Amino acid sequence: MKIFFTVFLGLIFFSLSGQIHSTIIAFGSCDNENKPQEMWPSVVRQKPELWIWGGDNIYADNGDTLNLKERYNKQKSNPGYQQLLKTCPITGTWDDHDYGTNDGGRFWPHRDAAKKMALDFLGIPKNNPVWNHNGIYNSLEIGSGKERIKIINLDTRYFRDTLIKVYYKPPKTEKKEYRYEINPTGDILGEEQWRWLENELTQSDAALNIINSSIQVIAEQHRFEKWANFPMARTRLLQLLAKVNKNVLIISGDRHMAEFSKMNVVGLPYPLYDFTSSGITHTWSMKWIEENKYRVGKLVIEKTFGLIKVNWQKKKIDITLQIRGQNDALYQQQVISFTR
Repeated sequence: MKIFFTVFLGLIFFSLSGQIHSTIIAFGSCDNENKPQEMWPSVVRQKPELWIWGGDNIYADNGDTLNLKERYNKQKSNPGYQQLLKTCPITGTWDDHDYGTNDGGRFWPHRDAAKKMALDFLGIPKNNPVWNHNGIYNSLEIGSGKERIKIINLDTRYFRDTLIKVYYKPPKTEKKEYRYEINPTGDILGEEQWRWLENELTQSDAALNIINSSIQVIAEQHRFEKWANFPMARTRLLQLLAKVNKNVLIISGDRHMAEFSKMNVVGLPYPLYDFTSSGITHTWSMKWIEENKYRVGKLVIEKTFGLIKVNWQKKKIDITLQIRGQNDALYQQQVISFTR
């Protein structure tokens, strides 16, 4: 009996010590505060340790600062979102609709007033460096020891050069459409943010770095906003990731749909993923075929949020990426790994 008891205790110890610890992060974008806020209970049930806003956190395109403040107050006071605030800390960035003007860039005159209200909404402490520099780019770490994750929130609005917008009529239709063409020399981040980003990655000793870009980095075939509209900036970003050679996952929003994109980057020893999750309150009113040669799996045209489950093991990190929806729906998932 004594021998059995000793062995039994040993098995319990092995089981407990052998458990794989996980970190859960949720993120999302495109949340119209005037639409039903039905997603928050499903987010809260996942028990995330962090929520990341991907941009378009409210919808206000007219630049009126009072209008922005009222919309943020309405969003923040929602009972479902209040429950999330009690569950985990918040971080994030903005996109054009919470920036104050649709498709806005560096020439928007109200960007500094909009920045203050965005940071107040995100609850970023006043001692954070983001309050003292141009733009909203910021970073945050969660976890400890060898299980740390750095979140790098990019600002793809404040410094971004002009988009080239062209209207056209698709074949066999009289409907007028628009597309964004390439700005061959245009930039997205601005030199100040580029220097910051390189330093954040170079100095990072986190096991995983999540780069939060409000617009898609990898997808390049659709006609809407994306890094591929500024090829020089996109190439610079990919070359920077190869240069610093840290474990990086990209998350993005903006598109009112969800998908996984994967590409091989020269000099990077692993496939680079861009996990797009959008939108929380609305999706496409009609479905169409959209090409993305980098897509892994299917295009998900549903209201969604993203879930990132990081499973910590001794020699590697297994990450389960999940496209989630209302009532705990799981639309699609992808498992990726990094060496430690």
